[in-house]
Amino acid sequence: MSTSVNTFRIMLLADPGLPTRRVNSIQESFSAEARRLIGGEVSVHSETRMLKIRPDDTLDLSAVREIDEENEDADAVIMLTEIPRHTKGHPLISEIFPEQNIAIVSCPTLGAWATKRRIQKVFTGSLLRLLPEGTGPDPEKYDSRWSRWQDTERGAALGLFAHTFTGGPRTVLGMVLGNDPMRAVPKLSSALAAGAATGAFGIFYSSIWQMADALSSTRLLLVGLAAVATMIFWLILRDGLWDRPKNRSLATVVTLYNGSTVITLLVCIMVLYLFLVLVIFLGALVIIDAEYMSNVIGRKVELSTYLHIAWFSAGLGVFAGAIGSSFDSGVDLRRLTHGQRERQRQYTQGA
Repeated sequence: MSTSVNTFRIMLLADPGLPTRRVNSIQESFSAEARRLIGGEVSVHSETRMLKIRPDDTLDLSAVREIDEENEDADAVIMLTEIPRHTKGHPLISEIFPEQNIAIVSCPTLGAWATKRRIQKVFTGSLLRLLPEGTGPDPEKYDSRWSRWQDTERGAALGLFAHTFTGGPRTVLGMVLGNDPMRAVPKLSSALAAGAATGAFGIFYSSIWQMADALSSTRLLLVGLAAVATMIFWLILRDGLWDRPKNRSLATVVTLYNGSTVITLLVCIMVLYLFLVLVIFLGALVIIDAEYMSNVIGRKVELSTYLHIAWFSAGLGVFAGAIGSSFDSGVDLRRLTHGQRERQRQYTQGA
């Protein structure tokens, strides 16, 4: 890479989605910090692009050479990828390649609740380690207690590793955030329609009132949990969302993929379930006369009685209606998960 005498050029690359949003959120403050630390003129540019991965779902390091060739005018390149990175089972937050002046930061390994300050610290620590020795302040000032820099097995590469025990769960939650489950909820519209249609019977059938009133709060909770778990199992089975390791060395990474898939679907289905509860609860308040219900169930009606009916009816709606329905698009569901998106990344790049 060429170095300009007057201007130090930094290129920020990011995968589409959450990584791009995170880079955009810190670009201005990171630029100011880089100018302060390096001194002189510093230009920071950002671009959205995807890194290639290998058939074993790990980062294709030939992409490092391609980034180097495509950004010859840049003095430092920092890439934020949605690929969860591990080396020998240890979560890898950032990896720098001094010969190419490139740093690759894993967005999921930063965690779901990575603040702008934390992301900028990782970027800054990576950038300072790419500078010639003696240039800029000591990069260790930007290190965190929950991570450590050490050599990787890739020659001159240096890696920032998360804590072994907390890094795994933080990576899974980071992958879930990258899956953006809340934006996926509207794609459940057909499941919502089927569930609402079936759950509505709870408003009009007095036998469901009696059953809901007879069940304890614990049993009602178990009904809800069973409905959600059944729906998650059905979607994973139907759409082939469960990944299996191609060899033992990938067991840790595949476990992360599967964990993020289950939690992502859990969030989606729980939002659907609670929305059904709310709709049925409001419908029951409007339609069911309290005095009439009191005569049917044989006791005084309270607000909790309507809530029990709504909760039980929503569970029936998920069991009987949503399981038999499909997403608006099977492709949309597959794109919810990291594993499926990484396979798509392979096929797209290999085309």
